[in-house]
Amino acid sequence: MKWLDVLQYASKGNESPPCRLDKSQDEWKTILTPEEFLICRKKGTERAFSGAYCEAHEPGIYACRCCGTILFDSRTKFESKSGWPSFSLPAENNVVKYTKDESYGMVRIEVECNVCDCHLGHVFPDGPPPTGLRFCINSVSVKLVNN
Repeated sequence: MKWLDVLQYASKGNESPPCRLDKSQDEWKTILTPEEFLICRKKGTERAFSGAYCEAHEPGIYACRCCGTILFDSRTKFESKSGWPSFSLPAENNVVKYTKDESYGMVRIEVECNVCDCHLGHVFPDGPPPTGLRFCINSVSVKLVNN
């Protein structure tokens, strides 16, 4: 996957998810903490360098906080010095959804869980080879599951 692929998904549609999980906002409020709800369901952002996984180096997989879908492998995690956990590639192409985000006077590509629409963060074209991608992810949106 490369930046042009991301732009194509954001403009022309995403791959079909492996499955779907739909809950109402009220249902999510009963499952998630207030902070998790704000970030995952209301598209908030945790403060830079505050997330539990910002400096984490443990091996394992990162799953969606809301539905448990495997999103990223720790082997693709890298130090971006951005203040958020960064990955160069999702676990599978169809587990992440890409959407053009024009909020706050910027144009970015938002990434969400393709199964439950959990807001994960954004993806940028300034990551390491071979993908050149930096998936900038809120720690609150994922959970590390050790292999």
